[in-house]
Amino acid sequence: MNNIYKMIFFITAIVGTLISISSYSWIGTWMGLEINLISFIPLINDKKNPLSAESSMKYFLVQALASSALLFSVMILMMNNFNQKIAPMILLILNSALLMKMGAAPFHFWVPQIMIQMNWNKNMILLTSQKIAPMILLMYTNNSVNFMMMMIIMSMTVGSIMGLNQTNLKTIMAYSSINHTGWMISAMLLMENIWMTYFIIYCMISLSMMKILKIMNINHLKQLYFSSNKSMLIKFSFIINFLSMGGLPPFLGFLPKLLIIQNLIFIGFKLMAFMMIMLTMITLFFYLRVTFSILMMNFNNFSWKINVKFFNNKIIFVINSMSLTGLIFLTNIINF
Repeated sequence: MNNIYKMIFFITAIVGTLISISSYSWIGTWMGLEINLISFIPLINDKKNPLSAESSMKYFLVQALASSALLFSVMILMMNNFNQKIAPMILLILNSALLMKMGAAPFHFWVPQIMIQMNWNKNMILLTSQKIAPMILLMYTNNSVNFMMMMIIMSMTVGSIMGLNQTNLKTIMAYSSINHTGWMISAMLLMENIWMTYFIIYCMISLSMMKILKIMNINHLKQLYFSSNKSMLIKFSFIINFLSMGGLPPFLGFLPKLLIIQNLIFIGFKLMAFMMIMLTMITLFFYLRVTFSILMMNFNNFSWKINVKFFNNKIIFVINSMSLTGLIFLTNIINF
């Protein structure tokens, strides 16, 4: 029965997202965001997790604050007698509210705290479908390239540096998501198709990554080192997805980054492209540190039993195969 309720709330959250991105008025957009918020909070609550009440309250307060700022800025913009000189400032408030909803820096403070208190299923929804509505609305309302560029650099800096000293995999995924948010915002500035390509590939890799960690029942790096002695297939699958998420060629995760870098250079933003590449190198450093540790460390004594039902999961096999086919896509683009 609980699964039926969760499915209903998940469908309602998707409906709220669709209402928000397809509405012709700001009131309808705000209403869709609120439906999405009210539907996602029951999904966070879990009787087996004592921290779920705290995480749902944090999520509600942050999203309510962002919705209030969004509604305030929209009401000001709809007034006929307000000073037109302050319109750019009001639009910046509106964009900041959307950035807070999606968890971009410097409004990222709630993402790691909430993710560490939820299970992998809830984190899958938080990092994928919950980002759709704020990003598309930000694409509609973006009016300042300089402000967006500053948000991109801040998101990628926070996601890169703050992820270096983390040992919890949920926190690592949170800061990785913040880093990828910077890439997605830059894709929105370029072209809608590039953003869609990046977002779909990011969702595929993230879902596969968190599905592996859920099946293996792993939350910390130490558990990952112990479980790495279990099967070579587990090592191979985890490393493929981890390096693909870091954007290491020739995996599939490098393809959308290559598209963004090419277009940034084409329109003359060479310094921006250089800074994004350098900040991504920092992210790739702690990805490689984890993968090297898995390959080189072997433990014969297990401190706890890990439930691994890996060989029967066809979804992970399909997404791993798609990650490996990134070499084929990359070769075709270069030849083209």
